[in-house]
Amino acid sequence: MRYSKLLGKSLRQPPKEAEAISHKLLAKGGFIDQLAAGIYTFLPLGWRVHKKIENIIREELDKIGAQEFSMSVLQPKSLWLETGRWTSIDPPLFTTKDRHDKEYALGPTHEEVITDLARRVVKSYKDLPFSAYQIQDKFRNELRSTGGLLRTREFFMKDLYSFHADKKDFDQFFKKVLEAYTKIFDRVGLKTLVSQASGGTIGGDVTYEFQVPAAVGEDLVFFCKSCGYAINKELLEERGITDKCPECRAKLDQTNAIEAGQVFSLGTKYSKDMDANFIDETGKQQPIIMGCYGIGIGRLMATIAEVSYDDKGIIWPENVAPFSIHLVPIGSNKKVTEKTEEVYEKLIKNGEEVLFDDRGESPGVKLADADLIGVPIRYVVSEKTLEKDSVEVKKRSEKTSKLVKISQI
Repeated sequence: MRYSKLLGKSLRQPPKEAEAISHKLLAKGGFIDQLAAGIYTFLPLGWRVHKKIENIIREELDKIGAQEFSMSVLQPKSLWLETGRWTSIDPPLFTTKDRHDKEYALGPTHEEVITDLARRVVKSYKDLPFSAYQIQDKFRNELRSTGGLLRTREFFMKDLYSFHADKKDFDQFFKKVLEAYTKIFDRVGLKTLVSQASGGTIGGDVTYEFQVPAAVGEDLVFFCKSCGYAINKELLEERGITDKCPECRAKLDQTNAIEAGQVFSLGTKYSKDMDANFIDETGKQQPIIMGCYGIGIGRLMATIAEVSYDDKGIIWPENVAPFSIHLVPIGSNKKVTEKTEEVYEKLIKNGEEVLFDDRGESPGVKLADADLIGVPIRYVVSEKTLEKDSVEVKKRSEKTSKLVKISQI
């Protein structure tokens, strides 16, 4: 990709309202553009990162047998009345009416919709278990949308739902999801605390949050360095836990953290509310046991930027970087231009994803933008490097560079 043709360029200054590091860097680097409070456009750089995160999630969920599908964003009011959440969910729903005066919600989550589907397609124990997920637009009527992508009114979420005939089967799948989540966060370069939490307005008797320690995080998590136990502040206070780990009695530490993902053991909460039943092996009718599991894609992208940066810009992990190589020519003489084009074509033929800064900007601007955007490897072509038939290669995460012969690329 030639930078001169890229939709969205770097800014000299971040937006005035930006407070979170990720908001400043993603806006300044040309990854996102704010349309209104809590509403963002993903520019091509940002969308490339977004899609790579999506694909990592897909790969790990497909491995555990989950099926990808897509449900409607518009959800009839009648489904939400069945569960009592039309007026009780927090944040409240975005709602709308059609020309026949029928009311709908813009989906913040899809428990009602998927349970309605399940009660129509599941007849007996032979139809269970199954799990299905989507990566789709969600809408949440947040009172305050701050922190850039960390809290928005519209966002893409991966929501996975599972349906089971018995608790044992559910527990086995729940464990698989926990393991898949651990792999997902590891692949995107994040270390998480798996924290016990309350189910909130989603519900469920067992809930875990995958929390990433970060100063900007809105959650307060207490954790044990000795055994790995973790719990969020609300549940800690609810259970009357003090400063001692209930598992090993060691002292609990605390940290602000960003919730990167959450899993819920829903039991029969929704199946009982909506009469989603099946006939078991003895011929008796039973409510379906359910679980739901979420990851916000944009929030995950922002979380990575929150913990992987320096004073110059973002340092993207290789698996989610918008490009693998940032190619920067220094100097405008004919030989530099021709050799850079040659290197570009060679890298493309080798299957590399390359951002080629072909703009007529100064060397300082180009190098600063390369650091800001945070592509893992930077190639510099200049008169000096060409004296040795080489390019200067530098990893974004390292201070030193080296010369590599063009013939070896």
